[in-house]
Amino acid sequence: MSQPSHKRNMIIDENWVYPKDSCILNLQMEQTEKSKVHAEKGLLEKIKLCLSKKPLPSPNDRKKFDRDFAFSTSFHGVHNIVRNRSKIRKVIWLVVVLGSVLLVIWQIYSRLVNYFTWPTTMSVKVQYVEKIEFPAVTFCNLNRFQTDAVAKFGVIFVLWNIVSKVIHLQEINVNSTSTKEAIDFLESQQNFSITEFVKKNGFYLNNSTLLECDFFGKPCGSQDFAHVFTEYGNCFTFNHGKNIEAMKKVSVSGRGLSVLFNVNQDKFTDDPTLGFVDAGIVFVIHSPKKVPQFDGIGLLSPVGMHARVTIRQVKTVHQEYPWGECNPSIKLQNFSTYSTSGCLKECKAKHVEKQCGCLPFLLPGNGIECDLQKFYNCVSPALEHIQVKELCTMGIHNSSCPVPCEETEYPATISYSTFPSLRALKHLSKKLNQSQKYIRENLVNIEINYSDLNYKITQQQKAVSVSELLAEVGGQLGLFCGASMITIIEILEYIFTNFYWICILFLLKIPEMTSRTPPPQTHLGDKNSIEEC
Repeated sequence: MSQPSHKRNMIIDENWVYPKDSCILNLQMEQTEKSKVHAEKGLLEKIKLCLSKKPLPSPNDRKKFDRDFAFSTSFHGVHNIVRNRSKIRKVIWLVVVLGSVLLVIWQIYSRLVNYFTWPTTMSVKVQYVEKIEFPAVTFCNLNRFQTDAVAKFGVIFVLWNIVSKVIHLQEINVNSTSTKEAIDFLESQQNFSITEFVKKNGFYLNNSTLLECDFFGKPCGSQDFAHVFTEYGNCFTFNHGKNIEAMKKVSVSGRGLSVLFNVNQDKFTDDPTLGFVDAGIVFVIHSPKKVPQFDGIGLLSPVGMHARVTIRQVKTVHQEYPWGECNPSIKLQNFSTYSTSGCLKECKAKHVEKQCGCLPFLLPGNGIECDLQKFYNCVSPALEHIQVKELCTMGIHNSSCPVPCEETEYPATISYSTFPSLRALKHLSKKLNQSQKYIRENLVNIEINYSDLNYKITQQQKAVSVSELLAEVGGQLGLFCGASMITIIEILEYIFTNFYWICILFLLKIPEMTSRTPPPQTHLGDKNSIEEC
């Protein structure tokens, strides 16, 4: 028995689709596509209607426009090609104009290539002044620890070398016995603070070690020095940027800072197996805004010597990339002024804190201080990992620590003489109540002053600026073609006008092209689909 026709639209499964709804959906999609086509045709018709209102120039008008451009343009030589009736002259002028165009293209190309190699020049200028700022000077004893303290803790030499690796990556040349002794010490003294130990039992500065201090004719003392940790343990910086008196500018050349140290070899010692075999003072001259750095620039003054150091101030200005290697956007979190040494310290601190969860006290930051167990088990391997993987690099613009855009250095010339003389030796022996042998073996005299009241500025400059590049390009255009910026605008206007006419011609030809194309036979298919629905 056949089912009624109205039951054909019943839902058998909820996932099925009504046959009638499917037909309606198809019709809606076709209508949408047709409406899009009509919309596109409508937009095209509007454009064609707008352009059709513009009169299409005749071939004679276009020739007249070309001829007028040739006669009126400021591009030299073009009118000679059009005006001359002699074919030979036309060819000659055509060759001249094309040759000039090729020459100017070649000249402009060579200047653009030169500009994009980012060339630079170095300018040196000597500036004379009435007063000049005195640098900071950091002094350290080559014998880093007190003899009595290291007699009880001889392992402190190895431990301090492990700790100081965060400043200076150096190889620790110790035998297996010393290594075992260090491990045993770390296991038995877990609460041992090497920071307090070195600060208390390292080199100190008082009236017994700083015998004389004179800055620009005025007396100074240990209170004018600031304590700082370096690879040499306890060091002391004069003119550290916090003492207003020390920051006074020098107004007379040949005078500056004069200090007399007593290194006390009987009270201070070091381990010769680690390379510390000298006696005297090591010092570095640097900007008050920078941290002291001894690698490669530390100066030595042995005992029994008078070291006379003559300095000059040199300011260097580097260009940013791509002309130079500096990056002005890099700022340090723990230092007011950017420096490569300060940047390297912050870079190491970031990686060590990330790997070990603590910060070595010799590195800047506010993290938890690493104990000796952390130093030996984590910090030291982390520093080796940083060095091997080159995580903290310096020099070029894309390195971790590029060169600073501005830096101040103090190149020094140092000379020595025996100190003291025979007569001064007797005087000092009586004054200090020490033997003449003691004076010879323990006293160090250092004098630091400016040679002249001037400073040298070494500035890296752009060899070609944008304005100079435009001037050179304009000069080449004017020399070979007699052209200028107005000429370029004239040529662009001529090209745009011809392009506009081509567009009008092309759009007006579209109806003729489409009318010749037979329309697709789709009406029958649409009718059949409607009937099926």
